[in-house]
Amino acid sequence: MVVSLILAAALAQAPAKPADVTLMKAGLGGSCSADFTVKGPDDKPIYAALVHVKVRYGFAGVKRADLEVGTNSDGKARIEGLPDKARPMTYDVRKKDGEVEKTNEVTQDVSTTCHATFEVVLR
Repeated sequence: MVVSLILAAALAQAPAKPADVTLMKAGLGGSCSADFTVKGPDDKPIYAALVHVKVRYGFAGVKRADLEVGTNSDGKARIEGLPDKARPMTYDVRKKDGEVEKTNEVTQDVSTTCHATFEVVLR
């Protein structure tokens, strides 16, 4: 019984494990990535915000992919496996709350920033 009490006390003091980042493995033949942290104007993380991008890559941009990933409870999402050579990509980030849709966008040019990190505020 004493061991149970000590174990319970130790678990109660352990820090909470952060939520796993929502991960999309695009598999588009490259090693580039994009990390997102989505927050509201009050600086609180936004759960289930959608990050959408249309990727054009390959010779003359003839290959195309439509990607979308949602954020976790910490407002985080990650896309891996983006092509090393592609046209600049504009990520549309949005969250619909009832009748109101909050949006913002950010751009990544993999030729200059292969591993991008974005902090997006939805308004």
